[in-house]
Amino acid sequence: MERILNVQAVQRALAERGMSQKNLAQAIGTSSQAVTNWLKGEDFPRPASLLSIATTLGLGIKELVMTGGDADRPVIAYRKKANAKTTGAHVAKAEGIGMLLKPLVAYLPNLQALRTLITAPSTDYARIENVIAQVRRRLGIGDQAVLEYEHLIGEFEHGGAVLVPVLWGAKGNHENALHIRLPREDVTFIFLNLDTHLEDFKFWMAHELAHVLTPELSGTNDGEDFADAFAGALLFPRACAERAYREIVASNVLDVLRKYAHEHLISLNTVFKQTQAFAAAEGLPPLAIEEGRIHAARNSARGPLVGEALFDPMPPSPERYIAACENTFRTGFFQALRQMIRATGTGPAYVQQILDAPMRDAHALFKALSD
Repeated sequence: MERILNVQAVQRALAERGMSQKNLAQAIGTSSQAVTNWLKGEDFPRPASLLSIATTLGLGIKELVMTGGDADRPVIAYRKKANAKTTGAHVAKAEGIGMLLKPLVAYLPNLQALRTLITAPSTDYARIENVIAQVRRRLGIGDQAVLEYEHLIGEFEHGGAVLVPVLWGAKGNHENALHIRLPREDVTFIFLNLDTHLEDFKFWMAHELAHVLTPELSGTNDGEDFADAFAGALLFPRACAERAYREIVASNVLDVLRKYAHEHLISLNTVFKQTQAFAAAEGLPPLAIEEGRIHAARNSARGPLVGEALFDPMPPSPERYIAACENTFRTGFFQALRQMIRATGTGPAYVQQILDAPMRDAHALFKALSD
């Protein structure tokens, strides 16, 4: 499918920033003639240059690239967060990474063709609890059992998704999980930040699993709403919420919520919201506690970081990091990257761009993958 730059969008962005084509060429490290050829439609920038243009001009890939259709465009899903806005720059960067991941797909192990999907997804309480019961049965755990993040790893494999654990440091909540689906290749990459607290990590994994099970909703607000509802119910289903509610009647609200959050290694907020949802579905009085108190209590006591639990001491060597990703998360991502490096001579800059890592870390990872 032929792709060309959206010249009007580029020129408008240049004018808004007081930049010339020469300035743009200097900013992205290429020649003025190359930029001219792109804008004339005589050539098309390579993925790395395309990403640089998008981030330099603050344009999304959808604004920057015109095609005959959308079949080749990465689908991006960021978790919706009330006070953390996903900007055009976030999406442009993620779409650029998605374009760069395309050549890696050929080196991935064969992904499952027959996949388990959720048909007619809905946030209705009864319907989503029915879906959760099916998922838990498939995982082999009871309706009151503690869900570990390790339980979910096989579900991603069955859904044709590739996990990419990363060490991104402290991030805004919506940036700790990134979903990039390549529709034409029928592959989804799920980036999960290990520098997060365990209770949050489990929620994000469950949230991303919902996207994998409902690919038609990926990148939409309805998809985000369903994924949040799915994650909460999977981590603390109806049977658990009912027990918590019954205990709260004869005890202190916050004490009971804390007890269940600790037992299930999940967020206090998740326990609160799921118990409230149970009460609403059953026509029972809501919990007599303000949501602000829940957030304050949650922030005062956080669980361990996943990366610290995996790699103590931190930071891990590249070899330990890769081994943990392959053995704990059962991902074929780094093996595919290893094969691509050896087959094509791909350099550390590619590693840096697809993992959004500091160049020093990318060089170390590249060396470990090349040896």
